Amino acid sequence: MTPTGRIGLLGGTFDPFHHGHLALALSADAALDLDALHLIPAHIPPHRSQQPGASAEHRFAMVALGIAETPGLVVDDRELHDDGPSYTSRTLASFTTLGWKASQIFFITGADAFAEIETWHDYPAILDRAHFVIVSRPGRDVMSLMADLPALAPRMRVATKKAPPSAADTATPSIWLVQATTPAVSASAIRSAVADGRSITGQTPPLVEQHILRHGLYGRSPGSSQAAGPSGAASGLHAKEHV
Repeated sequence: MTPTGRIGLLGGTFDPFHHGHLALALSADAALDLDALHLIPAHIPPHRSQQPGASAEHRFAMVALGIAETPGLVVDDRELHDDGPSYTSRTLASFTTLGWKASQIFFITGADAFAEIETWHDYPAILDRAHFVIVSRPGRDVMSLMADLPALAPRMRVATKKAPPSAADTATPSIWLVQATTPAVSASAIRSAVADGRSITGQTPPLVEQHILRHGLYGRSPGSSQAAGPSGAASGLHAKEHV
């Protein structure tokens, strides 16, 4: 059966999942009127020098817990099965194989990450494989990308909750700019706070905070058995939530 509607994809290391990730997803969903939205934890992040501090099972579990009370969001483990780097182009190709057209796929990322798009694997061809939805981040206004990436400015369009794009507007892959207020939260700051014994309340969904503290994540330097190793609970949730 040929897929219908619009599907949003938000990839990331999610180490850990936090309110900034959730705000990106919800802002894009509201502005583009998406029919489905998948959050996809990366196995091996290609733009990160250090490997994640938490195992793939724990990161998957944290996303599942973080979106548990938000209808319409789905955690997707397809990148966790890949042996190599989690390239966006490979992930987009996996959806195309399932019958999704480029005009139906909306890849979501923050303005800070998209500012480095010229360094991404398979650029610039990747821009023709899906719509790109770029959301403002603290310190990086999405509208500044027009001046910072002048070669891509002709492809950039503005999407808002009040005026989501029509089917005709999305017939050809574009770069959609979403002006939104997202919380100034970072995964690295959360990891540091946990390691120092400081509170992270309000930076992650409550269930994610509980998971981090229950399993002792980020309590030691990345790569230690406690910080990186999976647990039976996380592996079990991965199996239960398998997409």
